[in-house]
Amino acid sequence: MDSRNHVEIKEELKKAAALASVKYIRDGMTLGLGTGSTAYYLIQEVGAMVRAGRALQAAVTSEATEKLAVSLGIPIIRPETGIKVDLAIDGVDEIDDSFCAVKGGGGALLREKVVARRAEQVIWIMDESKLVKRLGTFPFPAEVLPFGSAWAAEAVKELGGTAVCRQRDGRPFVTDNGNWILDISFSENIDFLAAAKAVRGIPGVLETGLFDKFCDRIIVGTKEGVRERRNPFKTSGNSEMHGAKAE
Repeated sequence: MDSRNHVEIKEELKKAAALASVKYIRDGMTLGLGTGSTAYYLIQEVGAMVRAGRALQAAVTSEATEKLAVSLGIPIIRPETGIKVDLAIDGVDEIDDSFCAVKGGGGALLREKVVARRAEQVIWIMDESKLVKRLGTFPFPAEVLPFGSAWAAEAVKELGGTAVCRQRDGRPFVTDNGNWILDISFSENIDFLAAAKAVRGIPGVLETGLFDKFCDRIIVGTKEGVRERRNPFKTSGNSEMHGAKAE
């Protein structure tokens, strides 16, 4: 009988997925490092690679990730003209069979999307609990300007959803960009994808946590082992990864 509790098992699956992703890292790469509990294991491993002499540098998606990366000796770059990201690796909050995902539970969705959009390749790492049949089981985040955030929430209501301003210590949660987060829910009878895309058009909404077919590959830690899937819906010329092993 397995004496580990649910949380311990989940963390082991996250770590397994993160460690499986490092085989795609090559010397000389500029990496996009994600934010969150799964990305934490990846960043630890990248730090070990740098200390072992691997030539790597990284663009980071949050101040928390930057602090961790710097503590591990990972060189940090800033998003400037002419700089590209070779490979971005990050976690997700949930992802469906069509490779549409929701991210941003940690509040870093805007920077995560900026880095992922600039990346030649994108890998998402996760434990198996993140695989869902329908998006919307996890609150859908939107980064909004504090000014007019209440009006943005009202506009979400007009779309058939509910929006709650994320709190921390009794005050609005403030992102690294100085903005707020609305956590949005839609009922099952509403077309989630259409509604989520409509949220992006609300004045004051800077970005949402909908990542529609962004990744080239997912790596999933399961109780039966690590599974990988290439994204068949992404048609960009850079979607094929050297040395990839697909299901």
